[in-house]
Amino acid sequence: MQLYEMTWPAVQSFPKSTPIVFPVAALEQHGHHMPLFTDSLLCGEIIRRVSEMERFQKGVIFAPLQWLGNSDHHLDFAGTLSAPPRTYLDMLIGLAENFLFHGFQRIVFINGHGGNDTPGKQAVFELRQKYRHRDDLLLLFATYWNTAQPTGLKQSHMGHACEWETSMMLRIRPDLVGEISNLPTVPFGNPFEPASRGWITKDRTIAGHIGEPQFATAEKGEYLFSTFADGVAQLLDRVIAWDGRSWNG
Repeated sequence: MQLYEMTWPAVQSFPKSTPIVFPVAALEQHGHHMPLFTDSLLCGEIIRRVSEMERFQKGVIFAPLQWLGNSDHHLDFAGTLSAPPRTYLDMLIGLAENFLFHGFQRIVFINGHGGNDTPGKQAVFELRQKYRHRDDLLLLFATYWNTAQPTGLKQSHMGHACEWETSMMLRIRPDLVGEISNLPTVPFGNPFEPASRGWITKDRTIAGHIGEPQFATAEKGEYLFSTFADGVAQLLDRVIAWDGRSWNG
């Protein structure tokens, strides 16, 4: 069910164990060849595919995609819009509490932007502390590309405006993708691992992309969409099957 199509009595009538899905993404720079709205377009397509699966059409409520993300690390690139980390964290908490107030028990954020990952995890952690008197809550934050592991691609993991994201955009909006054949590889990596280093995007890349977008194809994009939609669907299956109390479900 799409939240924006429902009346408030319809929402209130749903069982409180109904999963509430909040898709979250961003509007930020994606190099010289990709539009600012890339993360939101890609996450939106994955959620569209999942929401149209027959088993979720009446038993899951999907909220509209939240396009404003935590993108402060991209602010050196024009056009980026960002909610600072604490502001973003509080916004996610507020979204969840809108449903917790009415007794709903299973809140799932499906994320499509790497910069949302840390504040998103902190948001569900803080929510659980605040509502520690309730033992019926399942509060989850999941980034879609961590729900499944694609194989057979040049890159082994998600970058930024990279082979994966560029392929997915070539699948749904090729008109928004610029020339990629001459783009350079911008390597992954952190030479100070296992330490987690504070960084901004221009520390790592001049052009704005990270990875190997020159290897992107629309065929790879369809494979990635299918893989990640299946991964998100399997996560929602586990949310629905949760027994409502235990740690392991």
